[in-house]
Amino acid sequence: MEQARTTITKMFNGTEGSYTRFLTQNMEDDSSHVEMKLSSDTDEEVGGNGVVDHGGQQHQARPAYVSKSGLCNPRNICIAAAVAILASFLIGLLIGSSMYKKRTEVASVSCTTSSPASDGNVIPIETVPTLDWSEITALLKRKLTTSGIEKSLGEFSSDDHQAGSPGDETLASKVFAKFKDNGMEPWIDTHFVKVQDRPKGGVNKVTFGGETFSESGYLSYSATGTAQGAVLYAYYGREDDLTNLQDLNIDMNGRVLLVRAGKNSYAEKVANAAKVNASAVLIYPDPADYQFNETTDLLGHVHLGSGDPYTPGFPSFNHTQFPPAKSSGLPSIPCQTIRASTAAAIMRQMGGRSSPRGWADGGLPRVEYKLGSSDDNVTVEVNNVLTEIQIHNVFGVIKGFVDPDRYVVMGAQRDAWGSGFAASTVGTTLLLELAGVITSMIHEDGFKPRRSIVFASWSAGEYGAVGATEWLEGYLPSLNMKAFSYISLDGVVTGSASFKASASPLMYDLIQSTLKEVSSPTDSSKSLFAQMAGKNWEASVMEPMRMGDPAYPFLAFSGIPSVSFRFTQDKQYQYLGTLLDTRSKLQSKASNLLALTKAAGEMAGQMALRLVHDHLLRLNTEKYLNIMRIRVSKISKEVMSLQRNGRLSKTLQMTWFMSALGSYGRASRNLISTIQNSDLDDLEQCRIINDRIMGVERDLLSPYVSPQTMPFRHILFGSGSCTLQDVLAQLTAIKEGSASADVDLLKNQFALTTWTIQSCANALVGNVWDMDNEL
Repeated sequence: MEQARTTITKMFNGTEGSYTRFLTQNMEDDSSHVEMKLSSDTDEEVGGNGVVDHGGQQHQARPAYVSKSGLCNPRNICIAAAVAILASFLIGLLIGSSMYKKRTEVASVSCTTSSPASDGNVIPIETVPTLDWSEITALLKRKLTTSGIEKSLGEFSSDDHQAGSPGDETLASKVFAKFKDNGMEPWIDTHFVKVQDRPKGGVNKVTFGGETFSESGYLSYSATGTAQGAVLYAYYGREDDLTNLQDLNIDMNGRVLLVRAGKNSYAEKVANAAKVNASAVLIYPDPADYQFNETTDLLGHVHLGSGDPYTPGFPSFNHTQFPPAKSSGLPSIPCQTIRASTAAAIMRQMGGRSSPRGWADGGLPRVEYKLGSSDDNVTVEVNNVLTEIQIHNVFGVIKGFVDPDRYVVMGAQRDAWGSGFAASTVGTTLLLELAGVITSMIHEDGFKPRRSIVFASWSAGEYGAVGATEWLEGYLPSLNMKAFSYISLDGVVTGSASFKASASPLMYDLIQSTLKEVSSPTDSSKSLFAQMAGKNWEASVMEPMRMGDPAYPFLAFSGIPSVSFRFTQDKQYQYLGTLLDTRSKLQSKASNLLALTKAAGEMAGQMALRLVHDHLLRLNTEKYLNIMRIRVSKISKEVMSLQRNGRLSKTLQMTWFMSALGSYGRASRNLISTIQNSDLDDLEQCRIINDRIMGVERDLLSPYVSPQTMPFRHILFGSGSCTLQDVLAQLTAIKEGSASADVDLLKNQFALTTWTIQSCANALVGNVWDMDNEL
């Protein structure tokens, strides 16, 4: 074949791979010509990701011309005709060779296929070279070292890296440089967001009994101004706590609620207080929950949501393009954190009745924990300043070799109020260590992931996952079609006594299998799963994913299966949200810090590698069936009770819900059957099945509400009228005869949540002709 190519080249004085023009005599139009291309076998090459590059580099060469005058001679005409015939024959051979080579190269990047040999035997065609799972996990454990972690912890530790500050930008530059050193072609996403900072040149104040307390702690996104009212001790400010006060016939209208930090988020405490028309909220760390100095300040935010609350549901790339708007999760009342010493000074002077049983279990010295009387007036002055800052999210990507447009995202918060060692430094360190280790596995050890891994360093996490949420809002149509999982590295080490996780039910099986493979940091002879011997692992490990979880916006806003996890203590790590979150404080709770960090890295790394290595995504759609059954069962019980009591019309039929639930169950079983009967070496078949699996979380987002007004649209884990939880809340309101009860709203909720489940089932089935619409 090479000799034939050389012969043609010599005959036409052309160059291999060049365009060559043959001018032919035409009796009526001697300007006509025929153009053809001689293709080199090297025009199509396998690219760096194992994908055939159909746009291979073409050699630029001089076209060879034959003069028209030379063709007028009959002898030349005969020679030209003979040459043309020979050229056609040889070119045909070349094209056939090129096509065969192309087919072989395409097959080499696909799942295994075969072609019959002349003797009837099957000759396998080379697949994407990769490692088996045991080799991959062994490489991860060997390359992720405590010495590497120690070095990165030192490099990325900082005492000043609040979002938008020079310290934050310095860390962003370091992360970018690390990604670039790994050959990951990093990029930066820039946002202009509004955050609320402490007063410029002033302080927030609390006045009680003629004494004024200046507080240097603060809560971002608080309503500003001055509020007054009688102080009322409300325990942790949970809904149940406020219900207890209402049962005691205590009117909370216009009161300033004094609540303990912990148990629920600052935002939830303030939102609960606003519902009972309180005038303000004071939050303090009780020594029973926080064993630090009584003058320690608490820092946090009170936006009941995530992202920039002044661009709700849409990204803040350039806020000047958007109309004035704000999140419904912003509080309407002032709120302020106060030191334990300030809380003690106030509570020692409070009168009123004794608090309910169990509420006086605090540790403030010489305090009786009374509820407070109507004469115990307090004034709260909040002077926070709304500020616009520029933040940078930094990304790097390891591209897959089969489905590079499908990816798992692994992310970590980079900013912190102070040192933020547990809050951000450990997570950022693991993000970069895992990026380097997995890159090394590809370059040095022949690992070829099928799908891509995106590494993300977020800013403004302390203000409520602002950087991550703005990115999600900016690219939502693409992300929820292509990003199939999110793994959070925030707060992965806050202790050593236990392991906890919160995740989409789709990922429970993946978490369980990973726990069985990762060694315990305290006993390397046992796996993390083996330490739970005799326990129900889900009850022992899994917790519900709440709004304050860093992975929550990925799950409830974007419909991306997500997981966050941590090694922790039985009590929460008390230094988050303070300036005391330092390495020494973390080591006082986790003495084997490096071993714990390595185990956390192996946990995150193995989950990510499993998701990009296997033919099929390790996401179990059956898990959602059980979750739905539990929720629908509760709704059914309440509906039947109300119908028996005549408070609800019997035209509202649970049959609708049950039918949709049955459709989802059949669709999930159909998927399992399809997998069992499919050739999983078929690349296209794997992609089709994976797309069906990926759609489940996304299809549980209600399409009937706006992301701007109701961003967390997930009907099982979101918030608002689109959720099954709100259906239950509406049934409870009808049962109690509450003013908020609305039967028409309930009927609407029934219809829309039912059809959301049915639509999810339809999408899981796949083909429109296979859909089950029995409603």
